[in-house]
Parts: sequence; C-alpha cells; structure tokens
Amino acid sequence: TIGDTGEPMYFVKREVLDELCLDEVAQKETWSTKLTLGDQVKEPLRCSVPRLKHILLTWVPVLSWLPRYSIRENALGDLISGCSVGIMHLPQGMAYALLASLRPVYGLYTSLFPVLVYFIFGTSRHISIGTFAVISIMVGSVTERLAPDSNFIVNGTNGTETVDIDKRDAYRVQVACSLTVLTGIFQILLGVVRFGFVVTYLSEPLIRGYTTGSACHVCVSQLKYLFGITPSRFTGPLSLIYTVLDICSLLPQTQVPELVVSLVALAVLIVVKEINDCYRQKLPLPIPIELVVVIAATIITHFCELPSKYNIDVVGEIPSGLKAPRAPDTTFFSGVIGDAFAVAIVGFAINISLSKTFGLKYGYKVDSNQELVALGLSNTIGGFFHCYSVTSSLSRSLVQESTGGKTQVAGVISSIIVLITVLKIGPLFEDLPKAVLSTIVFVNLKGMFKQFMDVSLLWKTNKVDLLVWLVTFISTIVLNLDLGLAVSVAFSMLTFIFRTQLPRYSILGNLPGTELYLDTDTYKEAKEIPGIKIFRSSATIYYTNAEMFLEVLQEKTGIEIGKLLSAKKKRDAKQKRRQEKEKKKTKKEAKKQSLSCTFSLKESQMNIETVSERTKGERNGNSVDFSMTETATDGLHKGQMNLAYEPDITMSDSDSATGSDHITEFSRHGDEEKKRACKSGTHSIILDISTTSFVDTVTVKTLKNIFRDFGEVDLDIYLAGCQACVVEQLEAADFFSASIPKSRLFITVHDAVLYIRKKQWKAYFVLVGHHQYLSHF
Repeated sequence: TIGDTGEPMYFVKREVLDELCLDEVAQKETWSTKLTLGDQVKEPLRCSVPRLKHILLTWVPVLSWLPRYSIRENALGDLISGCSVGIMHLPQGMAYALLASLRPVYGLYTSLFPVLVYFIFGTSRHISIGTFAVISIMVGSVTERLAPDSNFIVNGTNGTETVDIDKRDAYRVQVACSLTVLTGIFQILLGVVRFGFVVTYLSEPLIRGYTTGSACHVCVSQLKYLFGITPSRFTGPLSLIYTVLDICSLLPQTQVPELVVSLVALAVLIVVKEINDCYRQKLPLPIPIELVVVIAATIITHFCELPSKYNIDVVGEIPSGLKAPRAPDTTFFSGVIGDAFAVAIVGFAINISLSKTFGLKYGYKVDSNQELVALGLSNTIGGFFHCYSVTSSLSRSLVQESTGGKTQVAGVISSIIVLITVLKIGPLFEDLPKAVLSTIVFVNLKGMFKQFMDVSLLWKTNKVDLLVWLVTFISTIVLNLDLGLAVSVAFSMLTFIFRTQLPRYSILGNLPGTELYLDTDTYKEAKEIPGIKIFRSSATIYYTNAEMFLEVLQEKTGIEIGKLLSAKKKRDAKQKRRQEKEKKKTKKEAKKQSLSCTFSLKESQMNIETVSERTKGERNGNSVDFSMTETATDGLHKGQMNLAYEPDITMSDSDSATGSDHITEFSRHGDEEKKRACKSGTHSIILDISTTSFVDTVTVKTLKNIFRDFGEVDLDIYLAGCQACVVEQLEAADFFSASIPKSRLFITVHDAVLYIRKKQWKAYFVLVGHHQYLSHF
C-alpha cells in the first residue's frame, strides 16, 4: 500500500514463529535427498550416450561452439583481431624470451603452439594466450639459477675465459621446457580434481601487488640491455637491490650507441602508444608501432652495419622452420618443483582474472576448472615443442577484444601469422638490436606500473587490503618472486583469520514503528527494549572466535556471568549452612523435649503413687483435699507444659516463619545483586546468529554453556535468524534437549521479542490476578 507520505508500505499479519512452528507451517522436508555412498560411487561410473556427449563437450569445449560458429557475424571481427594480435605476438614473443633468458625464437614458438591448444580446450573467447612478462621473469630466474654463465666458461685461444653461449642456451631450454611441463601437470591435476577455487585465496590486491613487484624485477632485468652493460648475477633475498646497486656502479661504462638506440625507440613507442590510447575510439585498428619499430630498427641496423661499427648487441641467429618435439628432461623436476607450482598458480590467477572479466562483460560462462585444464595442456604440450610457460596477456587481450574479436578463432589466425614468421620471415630479424626489444618490454609495463595508484585508492576504501598489497609488493621486491609469493599468500590468509577472529559485535535496538533491529552505536533512533538484550556478531562463530564471542557478550550486555555464578554459589552455600544449623537446632530442641517428656512421665508416675497413698490415708481418716487440688493443679500445669505436640507446633511455626523471613530476605538480597550485575534489570537475551553460516563442535559447546550458565542466574536465552543448514548441524550435534528446546529458536529477532513480551505480560496478569484474589478476601 501507499502511505500518507507517498512512500510504499507493507503490512504483515502472521503468528510468531519459532523453529517448531516454522517446520509445521513451511512443511519442512523430513526425508533425505542425499545419495548414499554406494550411489555416489556408481553415479560417475554410469555410462550413457547423453552422458558421454556431455563429458566430451565439457572437456573439449571447441566441439560445442565451433559447429555453431557464425561466419557472417564473427569471421570479419576475428580476422582483423587475429591479425592485430599476431602482429603483437612477434615483437613481444621475442622480447619476453629475453626475460626468460632464452633466445628470441623460443618466444615465437611459445606464441604458436600453446595458442592452438587453448583454442581447443579453452572457454574464454577474448583472452590472448602466450608470453607474459611476469611468467617470463619467473622462468628466467629458474633458468639462470640452474644454468648460470659460470657453469659454461671455456678457455679461449688467447688464454682468456669465455662463455659457451650455444651450450648454455641449449641447457637453459631444457630447464625451461622441464619447468613448463611440470607446471602444466600441476595445473591439469588441479583442474581434474576441481580445484579451481584455489585462486580465490589469491585476492585482487595480492595479485596486483605481486604483478607490480614482478614488473620492478622485469624492469631491472632489462636495464643491462638499455645501457649496454653486464652486471653480476645475484640470487636469493635482496638480489634485486644488489643488482640495482651493481648497475649503478657500472653506469660509467654505459655503451652510448646502445643508450641512443634505446632512447630513440623508447620515445617513438611512448608517443605512438599515447596516440593509440587517445584516439582508440576513432582508429579502426591501433597502430602496430611495436612491429614498425622492430622492422625499422632491423633495417637501419643491417644497412648501417651498427653491430660491427658500434658493437650493438643484436638478436643473432634465428633458425627458420620448426624443431621436432622432444621429451623434457625429468631429472630437473626435483629441482624446479617449487618454482613450477608457483608459476602454475600465478599463471592461472592472471588467466582466470582476465577470463572472468571478459566473461562478465559479454555474458558468457568461464569454467575455472576447465581453464586450469586448458592452461595445463597448453603448457604440457608446449613444453614438448620447446615452449616455456604461458598465460594470458593483458595488452594483447585488450587489443583482441577492442578490434572486434568474438571467439577463439582470433587466436588461430594470430598463430598462423606467427607460424609464417617462424617458417619464412624469422631469419630477417637477426640484426634486430636487443635494446629495442627491451624498450618494448618497458613500454608494455606501463599498465603494471599504473597499479601504484592502488595505494591511494585502497587507503580510502580498505586499509586491510592496502596492507596486503604493500606486504605483497615489498616481499616480492625483497625476497624475490618465489619466496615473495609464499609470504604474500601466508599474510593474506592471516588477515582473513584475523578478520574472523575480530568481528564487530553489536547490541541491537528496535527502530520504532518497524520490525527492524539495528546497531545502537550506529543508529541513534534504534532503541533497546527494556529487559531484553539483542546481541549480534558480524562473522561466523567458530572455534577461533567462540571464546571472544562469550567475553564480548558479557561486556556488551553488562552481565558478568562469572560474578553472578560466584554470588549464587555463595548464597547457596550460605543457605545450606543455615539449613544445616536450623536442622541441628531442631534436633537439639527435639532432644530436649524428649528428655522433658521422659521426666514428666516419671513425675506423673510419682504423683499417681502419692495420690494412691493419700487415698489410702483418706481411707484412714486423713484429709488430703488441698494437697490433691494443688498437686492436681500443679500436675495439670506440668502436664500442659510437657505436651509434645503444642511446643513442637509452636516451634515449627516459629521456625517456619523465621525461615520464610530468611528466604525472603535472601531472595531479595539475591535479586538486588543480580540487578546490580545486570545494570538494567535484563531478564532475556537474544542471540542473533543470522551471520553464522556453519557451526563446529566448539560453537555448539559454547552455546550450550551460555544457555546453562545464564539459565542458572534466571536469564532466558533465545536464538534468532538461524539458517536452515545451521539448524541441521545443531540437530546433528544433539544441541536441542529438554533444557534447550527448539521453541527457544526463532525465525527473526522480532519473533523472539514478541514472544518474550507476551510471556512477560502473561506473568504480569497472573501476578495481578493473584493479588486481586487476595485483596478480595
């Protein structure tokens, strides 16, 4: 309905629902829909044509979308996009191969075979698989560690020591291929066991901080080509800092021709890249400046004979044609297993983040587990064809998407361009200066260095995420890529644990005129209900924060359960001592009465004998009237004083009254103590556990203790907002019992409040009716 203010309003009329009423009203299912263990084992083993078809289409996605490929709608966009990305593959492949400490031709191989494999098994339509700076530098750190220059030094003809370049490069290729195959095996295994969710533990601040730190490693690794110097190689923690210091010390030895080539190429690349960014909406295709610079630099270097005149370092021999596949050397597996797992996780994290981004933008599903398998097969198969580890590239993916790419066919077209280059055009780039490839790497790091802007953004939005970003970045810089990633993941997990251990606890109050209950510290209009405390935790209650939950509950409600229980024990002990004292006193009085009764019986017997003698004397003529009267009177008096019933009744009544007074006084004293402890006369506590998604044994035990301890001091505990799965877990843990019935569990906080107030009104009317009854008489 529409209210007086014109705003929509709603009214609900229903009974107050606890868990038992809800089960009846909503008709909760009492049967089990879960499969038995035998059925769970048989289900995956059942074979049928639809099931085989579904499995085949799931594991080989190309069979599901390629038959429905629309040439009219997609062909032109994929063709243009594939050509654009293929042109980018050429310079980037050769440049990033230098990061992996391999010859440029292996970057071209890496831009060819893995792309074809991903075309068959991948689920993302817009990402460009191939070489990537971060993965390349991670591979390069392994190849340089296992195949340093010092292992390939040979004696020259003039007694000088030189490095056997050919032998070193061949050995590094074996290391890189073995690392790549092992990386792919890890990714395939993780995908088969449906472990794609592992990437969720790598948060976006962690990934961005790690890639920014990796960009710094990439930048430093390329400085030697820009300045034409040869710094020493450092490994382990602080190696990046040592390398920078060594480069600074070698700056006086800079090769000026190398520096001039680098600066000219860098200036051209930056200017044209900015033009592409500014006019990307107007340009049908971005200017392929990288390829233009590569071709121009190669031509100028070749015809001006720069290598011989100015000692310019060039790419060198690029063999034409494809090499025969070769099995990796498994002896390297034990030495690179840790690095392979790190490359597998980082590569998949980068790949799935880009895939999910484009999937959400264009409305199609990206299967994270299938992406693991596709990336793993790309690496595994690529490792046999002399490729190193791959993942998706942000710059190439954006070009593929912005130039009209619609499907994975664009990747096939880019592979064809790379294949033509490898077969026919490759040898033409032998005079390409390495400094030009380094400038291409530098320019493509622009997007990663922009991630430094995350610091100011995270400072405003989430300081915990900022801390994760900074720790990840610093640890990557200081501890290198492998240890930095391990430290980053560990720290990220610690922040998650601390967040759940330190949730926000609130006392809720009712917003007048509504059924809403809000934090009284946040909302001024939220008012607490007298006698009722509503307590809520912002996180799931489990073993790490269960103890804190109980402590803050006492603090927020003002009920120190320990003191109340101690006071109750003291009162109980005092009452017990008083009862024992009264019991002893009663026994003592009873003993006195029994002795007095015995004495009175003896005296009565003596009186009877005296009466008999006097009767005899009377028979002898002696008068005994006065004596008899006196004795009888005295005997009657003594007999009244020695009657067992009246003194007992009197004493019992007296003791009863005294005991009642003591109990009343004691009870009143206890109530005063309880009111002082509760501060506000609280009689009921509602625990809002709507944020709890599961309960463990510690949680169940904690809740049981709360019901028991607070119940001992006459405080009622109620639960509200319990999810159905949590109710099932509580039932399985035997939480509900005679002392904790299901009627203490309510659907909402408002239901619990209404129930408590109804209960209090009933007690009030009963009390008022009792007093009216007494006053009537």
